[in-house]
Amino acid sequence: MSQPSKLMRGFATVGMWTLLSRILGFVRDVLIAGFLGAGPVAEAFLIAFSLPNMFRRFFAEGAFNMAFVPMFSKKVESGDDPLTFARDAFTGLGTLLIVFTLIAQIFMPALVLLMASGFAADDRLELATLFGRIAFPYILFISLAALLSGVLNSTGRFVAAAAAPVLLNVIFIAALGLSAVGCKCTPQELQVLTGTFLAWAVPVAGIAQLALVWWAASRAGYRLIPRMPRMTPELKRLAIIAAPAALAGGVVQVNLLVGRNVASWTEGAIAWVNYADRLYQLPLGVVAIAIGVVLLPELSRRLQADDAAGGQDAISRAGEVALALTVPCAVALMVIPSPLISVLFERGRFTAEDTAATALAVAIYGLGLPAFVLQKIFQPLYFAREDTKRPFYFALAAMVINVVVAVGLWAWLDYLAAALATSLAGWGMAWLLWRYSRGFGQAARFDDRFRARAPRIIAASFAMGGFLYGGHMLLAPMFDAGAWRYLALAILLIAGGGFYAVAGRLFGAFTPAELKSSLKR
Repeated sequence: MSQPSKLMRGFATVGMWTLLSRILGFVRDVLIAGFLGAGPVAEAFLIAFSLPNMFRRFFAEGAFNMAFVPMFSKKVESGDDPLTFARDAFTGLGTLLIVFTLIAQIFMPALVLLMASGFAADDRLELATLFGRIAFPYILFISLAALLSGVLNSTGRFVAAAAAPVLLNVIFIAALGLSAVGCKCTPQELQVLTGTFLAWAVPVAGIAQLALVWWAASRAGYRLIPRMPRMTPELKRLAIIAAPAALAGGVVQVNLLVGRNVASWTEGAIAWVNYADRLYQLPLGVVAIAIGVVLLPELSRRLQADDAAGGQDAISRAGEVALALTVPCAVALMVIPSPLISVLFERGRFTAEDTAATALAVAIYGLGLPAFVLQKIFQPLYFAREDTKRPFYFALAAMVINVVVAVGLWAWLDYLAAALATSLAGWGMAWLLWRYSRGFGQAARFDDRFRARAPRIIAASFAMGGFLYGGHMLLAPMFDAGAWRYLALAILLIAGGGFYAVAGRLFGAFTPAELKSSLKR
């Protein structure tokens, strides 16, 4: 199989499992919205769950893994004892996170207030602290699982690492079901019980994910058994490379902190922003994260082999796939956010008022979706060269944009200032990554085919947006007719997808043969 085919097959594998995970994630969020709505228990749990996830991005998918994967990939390519290096990194990361988890347990109330200062004035602080202490050990398990996923991805094995997140959503859904079994309590007591079950589901899911990827890595010849930690020259180099990326990860988390703090002062806003975030994360996860996972080890190997033409082809095809799949999604999120949120979440304790508030945030996040995808394409260009300093500087610039917009516009836009700040900061970061990657030579430049097709993809997407707007107006009576809204949304999305496929063909953005080939891969 040719290298481009292997690359596209990797994208498809990760994307397929990520899609399944995101679908189950929607089922999970629909159930959480139905059980808890946008009330105080929902907000307390969402903040508690966001704490380990925030630091997970800092330690695992962020700083550590972005430094680890290129070094490990090059060792695999050269045959320079990658197993010992991986084992030392596994032990070092685990030791660091055990200490960090114990410290976090002590200072959990302060961490909660750091995330949501608006909780200080009510009972949400006590609930979020309890849920946070239960959920926080997840960071240890999921970060080690992320390292093992990096090992698997670097050796071309994508299935187990991509499938692991499915376990999280399955366990969450099971916890929601169990919380309602045989409970003879008041509605408020049931909500607290449900939140507690969800909190315990978080570390249980982390253990399950770690077990799956550890087993897969063992079968691949990388049986990582912890031993006494030691600081080797290679780990020192890993730490030196990871430090700027860690700082960059810290800057990204500051952006999240600012957004959640702004939202925490409006009752229900943390839940609204969270559900909106989940909706735009679907295409971001399926496409951008899949491409980022596959592209980083691929570019690292090509740099090791001094294959500039291959690197250019890899990033150009990744860019094509990303734009073709995410630009129409971004347009749809901006054009029809209300029917999407209504059909997905409006039931039980999630009201029509919650739908209206969440839809506004969805439309603003849609504006920034292509920027987040482009970041996932451009970042591997730096990390594959072990350049983590410049992404840190770019992240600082994005943080300034985020803080100025979120805080400066809060008095006028309320919680929507946080969503707008996130989107604008995303575009600032994407532009900086692209602008300064041009000095990397041929391997960092899009080829002629990409430059010809990108504007056509955008044109086809905007044409689809007009079709969706008109279709929504025609189907409006069905959206107001109870259960008929599910059929109406299905018709609208299927027809919109078909229209986009035809428009893309007419505009020369892609051909049926290419779509068929991609589906087969």
